[in-house]
Amino acid sequence: MAEVTNTSWWNRNWKWFVPVGCLSIIILFIAFVALIMTFVFGMMKSSDAYSEALAMARQSPAVVEALGRPIADGYFTSGSINETGPSGNAELAIPISGPKGSGTIYLEARESAGVWTFSKLVVEIESSGERIDLLAEAHLTPGDAPDQETDAALLEPTI
Repeated sequence: MAEVTNTSWWNRNWKWFVPVGCLSIIILFIAFVALIMTFVFGMMKSSDAYSEALAMARQSPAVVEALGRPIADGYFTSGSINETGPSGNAELAIPISGPKGSGTIYLEARESAGVWTFSKLVVEIESSGERIDLLAEAHLTPGDAPDQETDAALLEPTI
């Protein structure tokens, strides 16, 4: 009769358990990092500074001409946002893209009494390196552009 040997579970199964266990730990670590990144990027994307900058870029005729429509925001926003109550500051680089190309919105802003004020809001077009200043564009819309007679009147000396 054949002799029955009692081997432990570990001796019978270690060859598949060690690789599966190591792979499980690696997958859990990657999932944890992805969760943290999703949380951080979600916080940035939910800020008013991010939303206002993206809305201004989407409404800019120069940006729409360069990138096409629709303009979509990218996933890997970089920079920092610091909000404490009704005040804060933000420095962000927001990747955007459209059917014609891609670019990056660079912004610097301060929040005071719950209102964001941009000190820099520029879109850099990736293919050409062109920089579109959205703040200058927002202050000088076609209906607000001074005509040549107004410019000449401003330059005339007064006695």
